[in-house]
Amino acid sequence: MTASVTDHVPSNRPTGREFVLTVSCPDQVGIVHAVSGAMLAQDLTIVDSQQFGDDVAGEFHLRMHLRRAGESALSMADLQAAFEPVATEYSMHWDVRDLAVPHRVVIMVSKMGHCLNDLLFRVRTGQLGIEIAAIVSNHEDFRSLAQWHGVDFHHIPVTKDTKPEAEAKLRKVVERSGAETIILARYMQVLSEQMCSDYSGRIINIHHSLLPSFKGAKPYTQAHDRGVKVIGATAHYVTADLDEGPIIEQDFRRVDHRMSPADLSRVGQEQEAAALSRAVRWHAEQRIILRGHRTIVFD
Repeated sequence: MTASVTDHVPSNRPTGREFVLTVSCPDQVGIVHAVSGAMLAQDLTIVDSQQFGDDVAGEFHLRMHLRRAGESALSMADLQAAFEPVATEYSMHWDVRDLAVPHRVVIMVSKMGHCLNDLLFRVRTGQLGIEIAAIVSNHEDFRSLAQWHGVDFHHIPVTKDTKPEAEAKLRKVVERSGAETIILARYMQVLSEQMCSDYSGRIINIHHSLLPSFKGAKPYTQAHDRGVKVIGATAHYVTADLDEGPIIEQDFRRVDHRMSPADLSRVGQEQEAAALSRAVRWHAEQRIILRGHRTIVFD
């Protein structure tokens, strides 16, 4: 099991253990009653509960934020064991996370630092409840920035011929750091199909347009040449199909003929940072349920 944390909260937050439970299963009568009953039996209060019945797929999805007041012990193993009979009865895919355990990430970046800077700032100021275990880059540009923030920096150069060795080094960084998630904060290298498969649902990328348009180099110049009226950014899970992974979040803004490519790039970078930070937050807070090529995102 993995774990996540919520955003920075005031010191008057109620004491006790907090968990997030997510469930996906075939839709049928009685699911909410069964889940709520199992949580009540463990003296857990439902802080927040959201659900979605997908009529097209015939599936039911639920996210439940739970709290157990006081200092009484409740281990993850006990909670999992208590819920297992319900999960089996309803054929559930499910996960439960202890919110006291930080969600650790590795951030990868190349030469454009706007998304990296945004994530570092949000973490440092308590706006984003993750723990940055390491920063990995194929360039040295952001070593001093990482050091200033007290984050381990790993320079792993990549060429076409050295990609297998580079990814082997990356895997070691991820494993040794205990990171659950890899964030591609404008990392301008394509990960191998094997890497994408092995870390399925655990790599988040930010794409510099509203997918699937304007792929490749100079997207804002392409947008300018085509006279677009809307530009945007897309945060998505990485798959072996380049820039076609399940979409988590998109940000957009209307533009017009008066804006130069530089203007579009400036606006676009703001959107990239905003969309990526939201996607990372939702992923860490276990608000996203991944179902094939789609995501269900609870607010």
